[in-house]
Amino acid sequence: MRMRPTLSWTPEEDLPPGSTDPGPVADALGTGGVVVLSGAGISTESGIPDYRGEGGSLSRHTPMTYQGFTGSERARRRYWARSHLGWRTFRRALPNAGHRAVAAFGRHGLLSGVITQNVDGLHQAAGSEGVVELHGGLDRVVCLSCGALSPRRELARRLEEANPGFAPVTAGINPDGDADLTDEQVGDFHVVPCAVCGGVLKPDVVFFGENVPPQRVEHCRALVREAASLLVLGSSLTVMSGLRFVRQAARAGTPVLIVNRDPTRGDRHAVTRVALPLGTALTTVADRLGISVDGRTAA
Repeated sequence: MRMRPTLSWTPEEDLPPGSTDPGPVADALGTGGVVVLSGAGISTESGIPDYRGEGGSLSRHTPMTYQGFTGSERARRRYWARSHLGWRTFRRALPNAGHRAVAAFGRHGLLSGVITQNVDGLHQAAGSEGVVELHGGLDRVVCLSCGALSPRRELARRLEEANPGFAPVTAGINPDGDADLTDEQVGDFHVVPCAVCGGVLKPDVVFFGENVPPQRVEHCRALVREAASLLVLGSSLTVMSGLRFVRQAARAGTPVLIVNRDPTRGDRHAVTRVALPLGTALTTVADRLGISVDGRTAA
């Protein structure tokens, strides 16, 4: 499955309106067997912007493509300078109420799987187990020559040593961990090679224009196939890699529920779209189910 570089989507006029009642989400979770599919919108309350919502990063930033990264040394230097700076902020982000609610639902046996389009690791940090990172994770680096995996913290250390004093002021951080920098700020940033073979290093994430590993796709398809319902959290579903699971569920007659403030590309396949902030909606759902989030005693 290729991550198509679809950067925008215009909602159709006849899409069903959003609701402010999270009751159907509570009902679905109460029966169990729910598979969660999360997108960048669930992490905005942790200080990581989404791509397409209000103030989304696509208004100022075009994500790196696989072809651009592999085809140009200059593009790789620009990417690693921006990503190195962004990582300093990205790694300090903490799970928010939405992440913690999902983890709580999992601990109470209401979920049969969590698939995330995000690369920030915040579901795992909140305590969710068995999370499928559809697009990989920024906390790992892979060599394009020998395939060696290494921790991002190790690369960060090596880049610090190779670029002492590199600390330009950035205009913002993006959902892929990339910081906004000008070419002048990037300057002659030094990129380090693979410590094993000297090859080109890439974050272990799926860039736009790159294929999601087929075994990962099949794992997600199997989760959706066995799900009692599919709950989409904070995704516009503009990218086909997430939308196709919604379409799969709808074809099979599996209820699709979406929590997203703005219309999504999957709305016509959903039984409801709850147009509320994720933290508010999921905390309300947890309360209705009598589930404690953040150590609170549910009402």
